[in-house]
Amino acid sequence: MKTLFDQTRIGNIRLKNRLIRSATGETLAKEGHLSAELLEVYEELARGGVGTIITSFAYVVESEQPFPGMLGIYNDSFIEEYKRLTDMVHRYETNIILQMVHCGSYRMKEAGGQEVWGPSAVENLQTHIQPGEMTVENILALQKAFATAAARAKQAGFDGVQIHAAHGFLLNQFLSPYYNRRTDEYGGTIENRSRMILETYSAVREAVGDRYPVLIKLNNSDGMEQGMTIEDSKYVCRRLAEARIDAIEISGAWHQFTARQDSYFKETAAEIAVENNIPVIVVGGNRDYQAMTEILNQTAIKYFSFSRPFIAEPGLVNRWQRGMSAGQSVSAVIAAPI
Repeated sequence: MKTLFDQTRIGNIRLKNRLIRSATGETLAKEGHLSAELLEVYEELARGGVGTIITSFAYVVESEQPFPGMLGIYNDSFIEEYKRLTDMVHRYETNIILQMVHCGSYRMKEAGGQEVWGPSAVENLQTHIQPGEMTVENILALQKAFATAAARAKQAGFDGVQIHAAHGFLLNQFLSPYYNRRTDEYGGTIENRSRMILETYSAVREAVGDRYPVLIKLNNSDGMEQGMTIEDSKYVCRRLAEARIDAIEISGAWHQFTARQDSYFKETAAEIAVENNIPVIVVGGNRDYQAMTEILNQTAIKYFSFSRPFIAEPGLVNRWQRGMSAGQSVSAVIAAPI
């Protein structure tokens, strides 16, 4: 029987358990840079026993800065300070992966006169910002920005990087027929709409080499009319698996997170895990130790990421492990903090 505390590997990362802190916007960075408060958050998580931490999203283009207090990775000035972070987390035998993003028109901060990019000039349904349609030159420049950001992360000691292509941000918008109305090779069919993500991954892979872990976060669907469908998502996952991505984290649109009380996207994640010979992480609604154990043993899903339980109790994983080691009943061990 598989357990949540099995030691496994994703690429060349050794994981001490199957539990992952999913990327969470702490809003504690200072102009993209680490703060003492943010270092404390990550140390408390690492001390608490989680196997792997995915950082909050880090923007790869300096002029973007779309959300207050978010991390940056847009130039070499971040390398030395991030070494402090990765060295600290590694002292607890915990892995740390940097999440990279371009938010496009899904942003909270004013653009400050800078052009906002989108696959097409379609007003964002959440922010009501209308971006400018990216030129092919813009597209290639952004792919390069992701690649150089990943190379910096590798140099700074992160155990891997995760490309954020979910939650309505720019790479997710390229997959959406609603936001992507292009008529060139980046629009139209899912083969074309996925080109941006596949080329971005290829650029990142070339920058960091074959052995460095590269992950991606994708919606299971956009859950909206004219949005990316589950079949679209499965297509992208197949192509990424063929390109030897190291792991895929399956998420969904923000409004889908309140649709049910258990693991929100387990059905689609399980189907993707069966279809592709790569590790699949499921995020959203993972709170119950017993439920996750059942999913682990009844499906091909290998990992579970979550956030809010760690906000309530950073030492949750240590408590679970102590309880199981002491032979407590399952009901006693799995009591959730929220």
